[in-house]
Amino acid sequence: MDGVGVDPWRFFFFLSIFFKVDNMKQQQRGFTLIELVMVIVILGILAAVAIPKFVDLKSDAQTAALLGVVGGINSASAVNYAARSANATKGAATQALACNTAVTAIMQGGIPTGYTVAVNVLAAGDNVCVVTQTAGGATANANVIGIL
Repeated sequence: MDGVGVDPWRFFFFLSIFFKVDNMKQQQRGFTLIELVMVIVILGILAAVAIPKFVDLKSDAQTAALLGVVGGINSASAVNYAARSANATKGAATQALACNTAVTAIMQGGIPTGYTVAVNVLAAGDNVCVVTQTAGGATANANVIGIL
């Protein structure tokens, strides 16, 4: 070529770059409608499976709280019995007291709010006191040791 015309190789190279850029503009940018629908369906199925598990957590939490209070009463009674057995001036005498009075005496801070303890009178040794949760009415047995 004499330098006046257009080099055909450069022209084809330019066209190939132009069409590649043009083809890149037409590439997919995002999700198709069917992909979005499938994601929503999968999330719906997962939610349907998971929600019933979380709905029942309230009753599980209330049961655990009741058992925690009963465990606290059992522990307080054992500590009170040990202290009273070692030294008669330590701890609280619980024999011949009503369960609710004895539990109030042996637990630092008394019975937690939202719980009641039966009113039966304690004898010497192991006694069963019924602890009732006021919200829901669930009950559990606590062992309170009667000691003079």
